[in-house]
Amino acid sequence: MGAAGRSGRGVWGRDGGCLPGPPLQRTPAGDRGVSEPGWPDEGGDGARDDELERRRDEFDEMVADAVAAIPRPYSEQLGSVAILTEDEPASGQQAPGTLLFGLYQGVPRTAWGATNAAIPSKITIFRRAHELAFPDPVARAERVRSTVLHEVAHHLGIDDATLQRIEAGRHEHR
Repeated sequence: MGAAGRSGRGVWGRDGGCLPGPPLQRTPAGDRGVSEPGWPDEGGDGARDDELERRRDEFDEMVADAVAAIPRPYSEQLGSVAILTEDEPASGQQAPGTLLFGLYQGVPRTAWGATNAAIPSKITIFRRAHELAFPDPVARAERVRSTVLHEVAHHLGIDDATLQRIEAGRHEHR
């Protein structure tokens, strides 16, 4: 089953505002096929294309809201990070049998060199995994927020084990 992919719908800057990103581009069907069973086909007629665009726009808005809600001082440390949305991970980015909600690619701030030169980094948030796991829009928006914060934490040098300890501590105090 082929799926239309796309590259960089929106790119958000550190102030939470949407910056001009690359134009909407769709990868030809079949070039980035879906390996997970159960994902509906998204290609086809105009009505489905309109629905897909609506869902993409809603997802982009969820991500923009999540980026805008990143608290200071963390938001001030995102200067060189591009945050964008994709329909699904590219081939090789996702382990078989798993859902990938987001991906940080870059050098964490804690690993910067002596000159503190920022190396461009990228956070990608994947729409289809969120839609599949969270059909309810309210739950999906909450998960998008959590995913954005998780990937920002990686940019700040926080590893998965530390994030799990932090999350476990938050659940104990509820």
